[in-house]
Amino acid sequence: MWRLFQYTIHRAPLLSKTLRRRNIHVMYYDLQDSEQSHSPPAKRPITEVQAGSSESFKRARIEHEEPEKTLDATEHEGPSDTPATDSTKQGKRDAAGWAKSRRGKAKDTKNKGRRRGTRDQDKDGEKEGEEQSPRAPRLPKKQSALLIGFCGTGCNGMQIQPDVRTIEGVLFDALVRAGAVSSDNADDPVKVNLGRAARTDAGVHAAGNLVSMKLITAIPGVTDWVARVNEELPQEIRVWGSVRVQNSFNARMSCDSRKYTYFFPSYLLIPPKPGSGFQRAYEKHAQSMQGIVPLDSSAHSFWSAPESHSSTPMDDLLRKRSWRISSDQVELIRRTANKFEGTHNFHNFTVGREFGDRSNQRHMWKIEISDPAVYGDTEWISVLFHGQSFMLHQRKMMSALVLSCRTSTPSQVIDELYGPRIVMIPKMPALGLLLEYPIFDSYNKKVTSINEKLEPSHPDYRPKIDFEKYRESIDAFKQTFIYDNMRCIEDRDGVFDAWMRSIDSYGGDDLLYLNPKGIIPAAAVIKKGEKRENPFKEKRKFDLTSFPDKQGTPTIEDDEETESKLNKSRLEDMEG
Repeated sequence: MWRLFQYTIHRAPLLSKTLRRRNIHVMYYDLQDSEQSHSPPAKRPITEVQAGSSESFKRARIEHEEPEKTLDATEHEGPSDTPATDSTKQGKRDAAGWAKSRRGKAKDTKNKGRRRGTRDQDKDGEKEGEEQSPRAPRLPKKQSALLIGFCGTGCNGMQIQPDVRTIEGVLFDALVRAGAVSSDNADDPVKVNLGRAARTDAGVHAAGNLVSMKLITAIPGVTDWVARVNEELPQEIRVWGSVRVQNSFNARMSCDSRKYTYFFPSYLLIPPKPGSGFQRAYEKHAQSMQGIVPLDSSAHSFWSAPESHSSTPMDDLLRKRSWRISSDQVELIRRTANKFEGTHNFHNFTVGREFGDRSNQRHMWKIEISDPAVYGDTEWISVLFHGQSFMLHQRKMMSALVLSCRTSTPSQVIDELYGPRIVMIPKMPALGLLLEYPIFDSYNKKVTSINEKLEPSHPDYRPKIDFEKYRESIDAFKQTFIYDNMRCIEDRDGVFDAWMRSIDSYGGDDLLYLNPKGIIPAAAVIKKGEKRENPFKEKRKFDLTSFPDKQGTPTIEDDEETESKLNKSRLEDMEG
């Protein structure tokens, strides 16, 4: 202990010099004197003590010296006596309230003086030090729901995406030009909390859909801002109206269910053409089933006609359009469609989902098959799907329905498709799919209960979401921009016939679950990670459609589709 004390005394001058650089003095007290007197002992710098002094043992105390300079309110040279309170906190602090040190770190000037949600002024040519033009006044925003309708032809789906034309992209740009979205928020829809009730695939139409976001509804100089937005939109995209909703409103989560309608020509139910690749694979597989008589397409009234033996695809299409479905076949479709009602595992009717994923469980409230109706030369059938929610590419349900009925496959195959085995189900063309409207019964009941005690002029009053208020405008829009457009494209391009011919030309094993027993054979099961021989490949032209051009030339693409891998969060965002 004595040697340690001597070493400390000899090192005192160097220690004192170091501490003085940091405005700290080391003082000590005579323990013997302090015991004899109650008054504070005199303070002496440690440098006054000479090495080898015989003075009694000393105890040192470190005290902070107040800096001479006056610190700015935003600067922190050292720790304060107490942790900062909520009213005095400045910058980043730890859990105890002490300021976090930024020693050794570069000064953060990246966002200095910048308000969140504002574009970088340097990009607009306004440099630091230059005189800036006065900013536009900040107008109040309100959480609003836009009731819209659109013809999806020519758009790459509903959801906004970079570098492609989408419904939300066109709508958002129109809102910016009309003044409902400020220039500060024009660069990113996330800033206004953009959401949708139902997402639609490329080329899919909607008579009614809902998008929600924070909008400026009191635009200076504009009396009817909805009409102003419609002026900025193309005729195939319409805003039916706007509803002031609760601030917590989420378009997708607040939606109870959706209604979709699928239209298709009845000639899709004609059996495969004799001699086609699909018919040969079907007959070969059916012959291996004992006691089963396979479907004989050549015996069907359509293919038994003499003119069908040497006919071209165009000749067949002309005859198909004049063909009419029987009442027995309509009832067969209705019985098979009933298999979709209820809660089931729809992993085979979407992409990127494993059998054990709980999100595959979806509930279908009702499936309705209308009576056939003739428009022009073609007979059409509509199928109404009312479901809680729909997965990405769930129009595969329509494909399973049509393909099983045209091949006389028992309806129990639908139950098989809910099982763990993975099979390939083609997608029906996007042209025939129409989103009727989303339903918000739970939200409407909640706001109705709140509104009972409020006047319509009260700031907390929230109207119900009701598409029926715009029924007349919606029906007129559907006839002009959806039904007429759909039939025009089919008459011109024969999209549905081309899709069915792509099915019939396939001679591999992927579609062998379409058989007289309605059982999925091992040859048709897709195993993860295993390469298949002659897999069925879909074509993108059945997803993308367009308005007829002036020359009447088809503009749909014909390359093969490659299914991109999507993570779970991305899949959830693309569903509706």
